[in-house]
Amino acid sequence: MSRVLFVVPPLMGHINPTVSVARELSARGHAVAWVGHARALARALPPDATRFALDDDVPDDVAAPIAARATAARGAARLKLLWEEFFAPLARQMVPGVDAAIDRWRPDVVVVDQQAVAGAIAARRRALPWVTFATTSAGVVDPLAGLPKVRAWLDELIAGLFAAAGVDAGPAPERSPYLVVAFSTRALVGDAALPGRVEFVGPSISDRPEPVDFPWSALRDGPRVLVTLGTVNARAGARFFGEVVEALGGGPIQVVLVAPRDCAPAAMPDNVLRRDFVPQLALLPHVDAVVCHAGHNTVVEALAHGRPLVVAPIVDDQPVVAQQVVEAGAGIRVKFGRVRAPALRDAVMRVLDESAFAEAASRIAESFARAGGAPRAADLIEEWMA
Repeated sequence: MSRVLFVVPPLMGHINPTVSVARELSARGHAVAWVGHARALARALPPDATRFALDDDVPDDVAAPIAARATAARGAARLKLLWEEFFAPLARQMVPGVDAAIDRWRPDVVVVDQQAVAGAIAARRRALPWVTFATTSAGVVDPLAGLPKVRAWLDELIAGLFAAAGVDAGPAPERSPYLVVAFSTRALVGDAALPGRVEFVGPSISDRPEPVDFPWSALRDGPRVLVTLGTVNARAGARFFGEVVEALGGGPIQVVLVAPRDCAPAAMPDNVLRRDFVPQLALLPHVDAVVCHAGHNTVVEALAHGRPLVVAPIVDDQPVVAQQVVEAGAGIRVKFGRVRAPALRDAVMRVLDESAFAEAASRIAESFARAGGAPRAADLIEEWMA
């Protein structure tokens, strides 16, 4: 038996893929544990999961304003804000807790989310075998390749995080030199050249608990669309949710709208079912299309079910993922901050009515199924066990 430690940021989309992989490793007799922020781990992990909760939990009233400011920013300014105000401070804060978790758990392999830089710092400092989880397909390409000055700025910031921790690292120190596991496939990512060893396994969505109630009897016959902006960006979506309701409210399409009550229109048409949260994996087989923020988890979960998308990227990696969806032919991109009801309605009707979008989504779903998912990811981690 070997011991595996997952290092994750307080972002549900980055914790969720680890759950199925951990279950697979546990079924093979390995011991697994997580180190991360208490509230995020509590929402994502089974109750009996071994976890090392960090003291520096990130409250919603800190993360949400950062996400809101990032939503208002554009281009390099948005990236700069996210790294300076969220990811870099997060790395500094997490390092002591990650070190303590390694001391207590004594892992044979450390699995580090691409945005949990503290895990890379700790693993490199101790010369432990470690694997990067690219929990977004934007993490295996370089979205800054055409912006050399921004690329240089970010490289310097990341190098500074390692230097401050006493780690002498070379280029891209946040990425494992041993292995990067990408939860996507070439069918979505495209043919771009990738650095190092990158293994595509498709989404990790098997055997993941979803302890969320849902009124299944409220689903109507006919076309249905799921609308979600994920957990981090939902509170920035009031205007967008209003446009969705204006675009589709009162029509023949049933809308499952995942939105906080105070961010959704007060008057809700009969064909709109608003919920704070939904069991997304269980719900996807019952909808015909998805409107979302191009968050990687939502995108690959929709595509794994062959569902076409309307994507409205907001921040971080989402524009890259949205462009991948468009170039793969599986959806239509709209502007989150500018789209109005008529254009949104047209986009939804197109992905529902034009078969090419669903056909492209089905091709990607087939590539995901062939890639192996959580079992394949577990195979790859086992290669680095002592």
